[in-house]
Amino acid sequence: MTGRSLTLKALALSLVVFASPTLSLAASTTGKASIEDFSKIRIGGTDVSQSTLANGLQVVVIPDRRAPIVTHMIWYKVGAADEAPGKSGLAHFLEHLMFKGTKNTPEGEFSQKVAQVGGQENAFTSQDYTAYYQQVAKEHLEMVMGYEADRMSNLILTEEQIIPERDVVLEERSQRVDRSPAARLSETFDQVLFPNSPYGIPVIGWKDEIQSLNKDDAIAFYDKYYTPNNAVLIVAGDVSADEVLKLANKTYGKVEQRAEPGARLRPHVQIVPGNRAVTLESDQVAQPSLKHGWIVPSSTTADAHESEALGILADIVGGGANSRLYKELVVKGKMATSAGTWYQSTTLDDTRFILYVAPKDGTNLEELEQQALTVIDDVLENGVSAEEVERSKRSMLASAIYSQDKQDVLARIFGSALVTGGSVEKVQTWPERVAQVTPEQVQAVAQKYLSKTSVASYLSPAPKPENVE
Repeated sequence: MTGRSLTLKALALSLVVFASPTLSLAASTTGKASIEDFSKIRIGGTDVSQSTLANGLQVVVIPDRRAPIVTHMIWYKVGAADEAPGKSGLAHFLEHLMFKGTKNTPEGEFSQKVAQVGGQENAFTSQDYTAYYQQVAKEHLEMVMGYEADRMSNLILTEEQIIPERDVVLEERSQRVDRSPAARLSETFDQVLFPNSPYGIPVIGWKDEIQSLNKDDAIAFYDKYYTPNNAVLIVAGDVSADEVLKLANKTYGKVEQRAEPGARLRPHVQIVPGNRAVTLESDQVAQPSLKHGWIVPSSTTADAHESEALGILADIVGGGANSRLYKELVVKGKMATSAGTWYQSTTLDDTRFILYVAPKDGTNLEELEQQALTVIDDVLENGVSAEEVERSKRSMLASAIYSQDKQDVLARIFGSALVTGGSVEKVQTWPERVAQVTPEQVQAVAQKYLSKTSVASYLSPAPKPENVE
């Protein structure tokens, strides 16, 4: 994901289900609550509401009365994977250009107003969506809604703005990717893992294609996708549904809907037979690492219980200090400094299950890889215990409870789900589905998806040249 300095570490529930010692801490501090008790909790509480304006804008309100603060987000159902061939980076480029002003608002005014009232703002682009975010005191909600609605319909771009901002994006790519061996290898890894899917193309775009992006590209993309009938408004905080709907109709309700963008047709994610690997050696690498990736279903494409079972599998195998991988490679084997797994659940198409390991100095990567895959093989052959599944459920559900302490996290959980094929009901009932997962289902998804071919990546320091006498 790329954009304006976004940190999504709190989105374990929605974007990525992955391992962390903090999950175990959350579980231990929740007392003796049973899994059944956890399963009855509705994410966001019982007052979450949803409605649709006359122009097609979906509106979700998540009341939180603990402080007079609101989080306002507008999510567009378009991301890097929706770009036309040869136009990689366009969704992210438009995200930058959305701060360039409108017919009614000079460049920079919106951001200045948010800063003047002590608020925060952000924007980010992923493969599947683009989102804009403000957090302000309750009394300023109408202001940010007005500005955001304005740039939904009145964006103006000039040639004088395009080239400098394109150069900004190119420099961003240079710093984050071109100068980073790990990032370059990650791009190649994604290409090999997703050879027939736009998920194999970086969100920021390929350098040569970014260089060719122009004003006409940006305006056409904006006109097609930045319409209320292709967007979701999320407001979380010290508000009621009636208050938000009144303001939404007053601001966003004035925006005319444009033609429906149409179905999000993409090539089917295909698993290419045969194990594949990518390697990068560089003088810039100080810490070697290895990674394995498998194509697995997302919460959108999975059969019943599969996504939740994959989340529990990721937690058991690579869920922090109590996980099988950590115990085997870090504690017992003393071969690695870190090890884990993660599962990216909230995507529109099939997604990835990742195993990663950082070796200790002197550890052979191939030997470490074999030990790591032995952990996976053990799950495939022998399954997981009821105790492991119970512990994982408790930690994941406790984490979900604590995620509700942050209204911006809740807004992002609901937003990311709704723009990738999910629903409010599906988000709210996630604890119930997690509670129903069995050890047999966890082993079944492991056998179904992790026994298939995978892609490996190896990042290593460049070999030192031999002395020639």
